[in-house]
Amino acid sequence: MIQVGEMQLSYDDPLVIGLGVAAALILLLLIMAVRRAGQAASMAQPMMQHLGVLNQQIETLSMGQQQLTGGLTQVAEAQAAGQTATLQHLEARLAEVTAKMGETLQGSATRTARSLGELQQRLETIDKAQDNITKLSGDVLSLQDILSNKQTRGAFGEIQLRDIVAKALPADSYAWQPTLSNGKRADCLIHLPNPPGPIVIDSKFPLEPYEKLRRSGSDAQLKEAIRDMRAAVRLHIRAIAEKYIIDGETADGALMFLPSEAVYAELHANFPELVREGFEAHVWIVSPTTCMATLNTMRAVLKDARMREQAGAIRKMLRQLHRDVELVVERVEKLDTHFGQARKDLDGIGTAAERAGKRAAKLDNFDFEELETEAAPDPKVLPLKA
Repeated sequence: MIQVGEMQLSYDDPLVIGLGVAAALILLLLIMAVRRAGQAASMAQPMMQHLGVLNQQIETLSMGQQQLTGGLTQVAEAQAAGQTATLQHLEARLAEVTAKMGETLQGSATRTARSLGELQQRLETIDKAQDNITKLSGDVLSLQDILSNKQTRGAFGEIQLRDIVAKALPADSYAWQPTLSNGKRADCLIHLPNPPGPIVIDSKFPLEPYEKLRRSGSDAQLKEAIRDMRAAVRLHIRAIAEKYIIDGETADGALMFLPSEAVYAELHANFPELVREGFEAHVWIVSPTTCMATLNTMRAVLKDARMREQAGAIRKMLRQLHRDVELVVERVEKLDTHFGQARKDLDGIGTAAERAGKRAAKLDNFDFEELETEAAPDPKVLPLKA
């Protein structure tokens, strides 16, 4: 660094480099001039002139350097003032931005925390829904497995029927899997009084034709599925009528339980002739809903029959109660007779006591003549009983 007044110049500054080059040239020229002074005297004069010119240039350069030094000083001072003002403005702006950013970050953090909480709740809800969907999918697959097998489908229908019957009827009014006189085993037998008598409920409905009907795509498949549906339902109606309607043992009808409301609606909507054939064969087709209504009617019939059974016992108890009342009346009459005789005896005792009192009063007065006169018995007065 080169100190020029109050200004410092570095070695790589153009001005310093220019001055150094100029000084080097001057030194070189002086050396050359000294060396050549003795060689050619005629060259001294031009050299001196050249040195004079160079000296003037150096002075001019020195004056320019001083001016440049003053300009650089002013520029440095202006730059320092500008940097100070800029720093102050930047610090104020930075403080303002920092404060706003702090508020924004705090608000963003609060909103982010709230959003994360709500997101957590929604994720928990989604997880629960996913669990329910998974469980439901398993249940649907299990139900599909059940309905795809004939034996398990029959067990499923019987379990559903058991639940409905248990909710609608008393426990002693039905039986499961009873064997009839013809050797056939019914799914459920309701012990209704005569009439109509015990009635059978069958729960083994064939669902294969219905599933085939639902899966049919072309017209040919649809016609074939409708034909199979009619044939299967007719066969099942005849089987129920032959197995579970026994004259003198069961009612003159039976119930065909459908474990699906959809199948029940399909029969009544598109196969009304099958429903009529069931009526003609005394086989009543019921769904879970209509079966519950039918069982409630049966419960009313059972209640009425049991009330009639108890009516005889009630009348017998009333007759016994009437006889007891008659005996009580007889005993009251006898007691009233005894009380009447006692009242007569009490009246006689009172009359005798009154007469004895009168006689005692006369004895107190020593009226013997009257005593002799009264000594004779009075025929109108009855003697006192012992």
